[in-house]
Amino acid sequence: MNTQMPIASVKQSIVVEAPIERAFKVFTEGFGSFKPPTHNLLAVPIAETVFEPRVGGYIYDRGTDGSECRWARVLAYEPPNRVLMSWDISPRWQIETDPDKTSEWEVVFTAETDNRTRVELEHRNLERHGQGWESERDGVAGDHGWPLYLQRFADLFQSAA
Repeated sequence: MNTQMPIASVKQSIVVEAPIERAFKVFTEGFGSFKPPTHNLLAVPIAETVFEPRVGGYIYDRGTDGSECRWARVLAYEPPNRVLMSWDISPRWQIETDPDKTSEWEVVFTAETDNRTRVELEHRNLERHGQGWESERDGVAGDHGWPLYLQRFADLFQSAA
């Protein structure tokens, strides 16, 4: 009997025309500059997305009314090569408070030349979310998920050229 397990990770990559240190800094410190503002769980428009650049920090959206939604935890922070975050959003697109039911996404930066950096994103362990995790995988892998984020990130370097 050949039982095939569904793929529980999503991998995306892009190359940006920037030195590795700048690519890392823009990705972390400027995360809100390429994250679509409509991608949030708040009941109000977001004023900003904050990425706290340290292990134990959070990624959160702050609403125009001051409300906050912490949707990721920084698990590893290794400038300029790697950052690892939790994904604290359930398949119902609500905050997941049980760390055992969260997935993780890692972003690795590799210098191809002095002014060109490969950015590889892997969102893994999606099965931890439990029932319905496949729809979450499909959402982050789809056109409005990580491919959109990485393209918007790369566009920041194109407009600066």
